[in-house]
Amino acid sequence: AAPANLDDPANVRRWLQTYHPKQLALLDHFEISLRLGRFSSRGCDASDGGNKATGASGSSVSSKHQTYQYGRERRLITTRTVELLRAIIGPTRWKTAAQLLTLLRGLGNELHAAGGYREPAIGNMVRRIMYAVRDEADRVAVSVPNSASSAEDNNNNNNADMEKIDELTEQVSSKLRVTGQGKELSLASMLWAHPQHVTMKHSRQPGDYGDRLRSDSFGSDSGALNLAPAGDDAVPIYYPPNYYNKRDDLRQSVMEAIQEMMSELEDLHKNINEQAIQHIHAGEIILTYALSKTVELFLKAAAAKKRKFQVIVCEGAPHFGGHAMAKSLAEAGIDTTVIHDAATFAIMARVNKVLLPAHAVLANGGLIAPSGSNMVALAAKQNSVPVVTVAGMFKLCPMYPHEGQDTLNDLISPSSVVDYSLMGDPVLSEVEFVNPVHDYIPPQLIDLYVTNIGGFQPSYIYRLLAEYYHNDDWEAFE
Repeated sequence: AAPANLDDPANVRRWLQTYHPKQLALLDHFEISLRLGRFSSRGCDASDGGNKATGASGSSVSSKHQTYQYGRERRLITTRTVELLRAIIGPTRWKTAAQLLTLLRGLGNELHAAGGYREPAIGNMVRRIMYAVRDEADRVAVSVPNSASSAEDNNNNNNADMEKIDELTEQVSSKLRVTGQGKELSLASMLWAHPQHVTMKHSRQPGDYGDRLRSDSFGSDSGALNLAPAGDDAVPIYYPPNYYNKRDDLRQSVMEAIQEMMSELEDLHKNINEQAIQHIHAGEIILTYALSKTVELFLKAAAAKKRKFQVIVCEGAPHFGGHAMAKSLAEAGIDTTVIHDAATFAIMARVNKVLLPAHAVLANGGLIAPSGSNMVALAAKQNSVPVVTVAGMFKLCPMYPHEGQDTLNDLISPSSVVDYSLMGDPVLSEVEFVNPVHDYIPPQLIDLYVTNIGGFQPSYIYRLLAEYYHNDDWEAFE
């Protein structure tokens, strides 16, 4: 077999097996733990009878209901992911930014296939490191020409710009073609040749580089133009030429970026809790749903500032995480009341603010939250009650909810909804029971996101995506 090279994400496992077997062993161990659910926010599924199941923390939990500990310390899997990537990136023998990006893309594919699709924070961390690599490579590429300035270059700037414009015009003129019989170039067709309105084939000539278009919505046969390089057999090039230059300082810069991510995760709750006093005021009635470690610490931080307020916790059936949430808040001296989920709309008129946990924050400003949260958000909207979501930036996910309620969702056993012993009934046997883990909440139902870097409205989420992820890495391993 030919030796494995870092020229294709599909070769990453074989490359690690050939040159870095220790790092491959770390990856395999992590994937096994991921498949077994050791890092999942899910606690333990119910067993038969009165048996007890032991969660990841080692404590025994009654199995009367299926226990789903939503909001367990999700920083665990995020931190472990960053540590794994640091352990693989550090000692491995990659030499260029392109090789490192290929390695990260391959690792992302491996983790996604092993179950990372259930925990979007895994892919988010890989994308953030990829963004750091791109940023470092682009920064050096820009700084090199800036350092070599001369009077002669300044005098020839205008001429060079005009030559580039002429060259670009010739290239566009040679590559544009009208799709459709009887069509000729006109002013209107040239305007429709704007990059967002054309279709670009993914095959490129060796050495060419261009940003990948994310939308082909206008690429049709009704007079639209196709912009594509000649030659359909060309090998695709995904990175700019400077990404293939050897860099001795790139490894150190990337490791420093990873260390900054680790520090951000360590100070996550501290930075969020510092904002609690700005959003929770004396005498307020706060409603929250199910169990969330981030929301729990947020409320406790406000209580530690001598703020007197009341918390209403929806129990979060069928997993009933709200019971553990209410117990923890009550032990901290917070006036806490547990209600049935069905009573949410009735009591919403007395509520001043709703705090919801987050599984993921989507690119359009929407929210993936525990199942049942959408009902709470709709009730709050009907009563004009502000909805605030408390989440760390590692939950920011560059994904659009094209699948609606199925986006980043998971279906689990309906044993917590219906007793299997009753399935002998001829009526129940014809009923399909669906037990989703999450709800999708559209952005118009969310008023504010409180994160570890500040508070943002849903309409500003797109700007945060540009600061954390590169658009070419959004669909790197989906």
